[in-house]
Parts: sequence; structure tokens; C-alpha cells
Amino acid sequence: VIEHPSPAQLVSDELTPRQIVAELDKYIVGQDEAKKSVAIALRNRWRRLNAADDMREEIMPNNIIMIGPTGVGKTEIARRLARLAAAPFIKVEATKFTEVGYVGRDVESMIRDLCDIAINMVREEHSVHVKDRAAEMAEDRILDLLIPPPSSQGDLSSTAGFVLKSTDPTTPSDDDDIRDRTRQKFREKLRRGELDEREVEIEVRSDQTPMLQVFGPMGMEEMGMNLQDLFGSLGGKKRKKRRVPIAEAREILAQEEAQKLIDMDKVTKDALDRVQQSGIVFIDEIDKVAARTAAGRSGPDVSREGVQRDLLPIVEGSGVMTKYGLVKTDHILFIASGAFHVAKPSDLIPEMQGRFPIRVELDSLTEEDFYKILTQPKNALLKQYRALMQSEGVDIDFTDDAVKAIARTAAEVNEQVENIGARRLHTVLTTLLEDILFEVPDTIRDDRITIDSETVHARLAEIVENRDLSQYIL
Repeated sequence: VIEHPSPAQLVSDELTPRQIVAELDKYIVGQDEAKKSVAIALRNRWRRLNAADDMREEIMPNNIIMIGPTGVGKTEIARRLARLAAAPFIKVEATKFTEVGYVGRDVESMIRDLCDIAINMVREEHSVHVKDRAAEMAEDRILDLLIPPPSSQGDLSSTAGFVLKSTDPTTPSDDDDIRDRTRQKFREKLRRGELDEREVEIEVRSDQTPMLQVFGPMGMEEMGMNLQDLFGSLGGKKRKKRRVPIAEAREILAQEEAQKLIDMDKVTKDALDRVQQSGIVFIDEIDKVAARTAAGRSGPDVSREGVQRDLLPIVEGSGVMTKYGLVKTDHILFIASGAFHVAKPSDLIPEMQGRFPIRVELDSLTEEDFYKILTQPKNALLKQYRALMQSEGVDIDFTDDAVKAIARTAAEVNEQVENIGARRLHTVLTTLLEDILFEVPDTIRDDRITIDSETVHARLAEIVENRDLSQYIL
């Protein structure tokens, strides 16, 4: 019997809020208040699932709204949090949705998409558990192709290009013995990779299914997929023959066997349970659906207040019908974020403000923060560029003065042009390294390239000083 983790086991009891923050620190610089809030929210998930049964359903998640300029880490915090929790996670843009009754996506589609993500996640986990068994079954199928059984061949003398001969008269039991020994020898060759280049003909499931586009009222996006499944199954599961090397055949057949071993009913049940107990929905650009001013408006705004009203029952807790079954959103954690440059959180309708009781304000990034972002995180930009150049056999090195100059440049441009946070580092580094990235490996063949502060000033000083140029280039 294969044991799969329960939602309570997904958030490890070893990850205390302080440890969650420590994990987030590996990828995100600063924003301690936001990290603290999401760490408490994640730990509360585990606390609720381990609370007394009579109180478990009464404990509701405290949804969070993160307020701060673009590029300061709002989305990255939510994404890393979901990875820590091994939880179904989806990021949606509030501006993509419209009020029910109008052309566009309805807000319930975010829950349906979250269910699809959870199904794929749980299926992958189940596939890992049956991987070894599926590999053995795929191996047996390949051996059946190399050495056909008597029922399909009737004669032992020819097996996929190999000739088996026996000098002595044999009985049927002797034939079986010869076949078993030959099969074992082939199995050993197969495992050693000696037969990987040999081609075999296998039957695989055809991926060609009739495409059907259905246009219907809001909330009916599932109709198209359901009708496609229906018409696709009318003719049965079509299969086609392919001639492939044994190495490729092993992977194809192992995937097929794994799908046979997976209990999709259990996958669906586990996935829906995980969505309802530990799902995370990150709603970005929530400020874009806030009414900027109450003056001069007549009637509700379809793309703003209407979306907020449709979001209310989902965030509060309601049932959403998906093709896998009914999903209750009572215990899904919703994290909203927005820059709120024009609108303010108070411009959201009062009911929406009440659905997000935890408010966290993220700080704008300073020159010191840029320096840390370039050097400290596991996926720091300088480490990324270093890995890119190492693929060409070039080791690029940045002096400490150069890193400080890059950070200072990014901070200055953010102040003068537009504050886009850490994303400014991408534009600055791309401009700085443009010639090197273009010339390697045709013209530049050095094993090591050093970028110092003089190089940074020579490349960026004129652009930074010229305000008109910096608006277009940086």
C-alpha cells in the first residue's frame, strides 16, 4: 500500500515561522514585515489542521493584502511560500476578470485553474511512487518485443533478429527453459544499455483528439473540455505504431505503465482535499479594480466594482463547481497585492477590505538593498550571468566596487525616471553586458573577464546623466 502525505503533513511541523522567514531570506532581500505575516499565515495552516476536530472548521485563514511599489518582492514572496508548503498555488491578475454576464473570464475560473494545478501536482507525486514498478513493466514489454512468447510466434527459431538453435531434441519444458535463459540474458543486456540503439516497433496512444471550441455564457468554460473528452472517447482510445530506439521506448512505455498504475479517483480526491485545505491564490494588481474616485461616476464599473463583488463570496467562502467536483473555498488562503500608486486600499469596497484583514506595506528598495540583491540570494542576478557565461567557457567576475556602482546606478535611475524596484537591475545589467554577451564567443575568447567600477562608469555614466536617454534605455 502506497502512503501519501496528508494536507497536515505537507506543512512540516519543523518549519516554525522563524524558519519560514529564514527560507524566504535565501531568495528575497528585506521586506521583514511581509515575510513575518506570510510565515504566520503558513504556520497557522498547520496549526488549524492539527487543532481539535470541533474547532478545525471554525478557524478561518486571515487573508493578506500586500501594498508596495512594483519590483519589491510581492509576487516572489507568495511563490516561494507556496513551494515551501508544497501547496497548490496560482497567480492571477485581477484585471483579467470581468463581472458575470460580460465577455471575459469570471472569477470562479481561478479556482478551476487551481484544481488543474493540484491534479497535476498530485499525479506527479503518485507517479514517483510507482516509478520503479512502471519501469519493470516497461522492461517486460520490451522483452516481449525482442523475444515474442510462443502464443504469438509459435516458433522459437527467430526472435527479433536473433536465432536460437538447440542440437538436442527438446520437450516443451526445455523450450520454456531456453526462452527463460535467453530472456534473462536480454534483460541483463537491456539494463547495461547494450541494446539502447536497437530499434523496436511499439504501439503508443495517439494524441490526436478532435478540437472543439465552445462559446457560452460565463461559468461554462468547462463545457468545451467536457465535450472534447466526450467526442474523443467515442471512437475509443486510438493507438498508432512507432519505430523508436529501445532507450526512447523504455521512457514511453514506462510513462504509459505509470498512468495505468495510478488511481485517478484517489488523485482527484487528494487534489481537491489539498486545494480546499492548503490552496493559495495570489491576486495581483488588486488596486487596478479599485475605484479611483467616487466623483463623476454613474452606476457600477464593470471592470472594477463588479469584479470586487464577484470576488467577495469566493474569498469569504463558497462552493465552486469544477469538472472534478465541488470545491469549497472557505480555507483557501488569498493573498492580494497592488502598488496602489493612484488608488488607495480604502478605495476598495468596504466588504472587500474586510476580507483582507492583514495589511502589510512593503518598503521601496534602497541602494544597499540592490547590493544585497545582486550578491546574496541563491538566484542572484550576478550568479545567473556567471552561469550563462560559464556555458561558453568564460568566467566573468565582478569586483566589489563594480557591484556597488551597479547598485548605485539602479537606485539613481529609479529616483529620476520611474521606480520599478529590483527589475531595474535587469535593465542596467543588460546594458552593461550587452557588448560582451554579443561578442562571446566569436570575438572575445578570454577565459576570464573582470568587470570593475571603471567599466561600469564608462558604459553607464553617459546614459544615466542624459535623462532623455535613460528614459528609453534604462
